Amino acid sequence: MGQTHPQVLAEARAALDPLLDSDLDRVLVGVAGPPAAGKSTMATSLAEALCREFGEGTAVAVPMDGFHLANAELDRLGLADRKGAPETFDASGFVHLLRRLRDADGELVYAPTFSRVVNESIGSAIPVAPKVRVVVVEGNYLLLPYEPWSQVRELLDLVMYLEAPRPARIGSLLRRQQARGLGRQAAHDWVHRSDERNAALIETTRHRADVLLTRPD
Repeated sequence: MGQTHPQVLAEARAALDPLLDSDLDRVLVGVAGPPAAGKSTMATSLAEALCREFGEGTAVAVPMDGFHLANAELDRLGLADRKGAPETFDASGFVHLLRRLRDADGELVYAPTFSRVVNESIGSAIPVAPKVRVVVVEGNYLLLPYEPWSQVRELLDLVMYLEAPRPARIGSLLRRQQARGLGRQAAHDWVHRSDERNAALIETTRHRADVLLTRPD
């Protein structure tokens, strides 16, 4: 995993100040943006920075990608060639998790993650202890305006939209697809047919974010 640009991380951290100064027991902050914008890296970097500043266990990053439908289910639904599109996620399950995290009633909550090694979700991989003050939720579709995705925005206290130059994103996406076994042409076809189609949809939700961040490289 790479590193978030220091200026971008500083801007993200500054955007959190009003919420950290509030009387909220738990803060849910979202990091949205197109594929390969650097959302996962930023969410992890922000959570780690908060832990360094306020103590271990202050923050944790939770990815939306943990709610990818299993590959076998995508095959059954005829959606294997659209993996990563909104309809290939358990959106209602994601909303349910956010509601549990939002309640912060002393319950230990386990969140799933996604493995790029096996290209599948892994359940109960991320423990969110009651003492966690900030949950950084990252994913493509945090700002979609239609059900059940629209409930996500209502459950987040702050949403930041992270942008990155398209050439850099495309390069990262091509490397990502080749790493999972696709040949050069197949990776190119997937990125420009599927990933960039999703990116165009995500771009239409940009205006719904509270903060816009731009990765400089």
